[in-house]
Amino acid sequence: MSSTDPKALLPAAIAQRVSSLSFLNRRAIAVVDASGLGESERSGLEQTIRDILIERDDVDEVRVAMTAERKGLTIIAVGSGKGGVGKSTLTANLAIALSRKGRKVGLVDADIYGPSQPVILGNQGDKPVAHDEKLVPVASRFGVPVLSMGHLVELGRAIAWRGPMAAGALTQLFEAHWGDAEVLLVDLPPGTGDVQLTMLQKFKPAGAVIVSTPQDLALIDAARAGQLFDQAGVPVIGLVENMSGYACPHCGEHSDPFGQGGVEQAAERLELPFLGRIPLDLAIRQGSDRGDPPAASDAAVAQPFLEIADRLDAWISARS
Repeated sequence: MSSTDPKALLPAAIAQRVSSLSFLNRRAIAVVDASGLGESERSGLEQTIRDILIERDDVDEVRVAMTAERKGLTIIAVGSGKGGVGKSTLTANLAIALSRKGRKVGLVDADIYGPSQPVILGNQGDKPVAHDEKLVPVASRFGVPVLSMGHLVELGRAIAWRGPMAAGALTQLFEAHWGDAEVLLVDLPPGTGDVQLTMLQKFKPAGAVIVSTPQDLALIDAARAGQLFDQAGVPVIGLVENMSGYACPHCGEHSDPFGQGGVEQAAERLELPFLGRIPLDLAIRQGSDRGDPPAASDAAVAQPFLEIADRLDAWISARS
């Protein structure tokens, strides 16, 4: 690169909105002031910058962070009382489904010790860059930017941090350049520990979605998660039943290895909305493992996620 201001590579009318433009490891990172621009204008500006910069021989990837004065992010936590209930898969697919509906969505993988989102969203190995001492979220091919400890530590490395270190890492993920995102979904770790308490104290969500499998043990733990949100004054938007029913791909016979209806019954008992159920489906597991979440497709397996996203979108609109 020459010593010339990199912004000179862009037309003057665009360059005056670019706060910074840098190049590193065949990646271009542009931070753009989108104040006063409408949705279509912001999208057009971002696409123009991408089109210009990707033409360079020394650029393989372009990241654009749009900044503007706007309302604060609507933070929605997705939690459970225990691990293994599909919370991360639900969060990723809800983020994609909301994005397909036109929402500007970002995703924080707050499961500091067991991050899953880089695998599910297919950007494992990508690293966030910093601008003005804040992280720029990692792009995904689904239009959902994400930050995760899985992007910050060496692949496969165990994270053995005490509470204060985990809280500091979580703060970096939240206080990032989320650009023009309007909704931030947070994939919480299971349980009710330091990470949850830090988020509730420093980045209080507008609402929470609780996911559980139908069996009694999972429901007991999900109730604890609900109590934590209730004590913090965070409304529970609703409950989701995951791994609800299994259809054999060979004979078509339907079975309920984890039971069915327990979460819906719990929602009725607690006078909380029931947002929907996700079946136990091999395609969901396979898609998550290969970075191809079903909500991004038009297959039948996407429908439950899209329906739950519709209800979540209605809740967001109602509070605006």
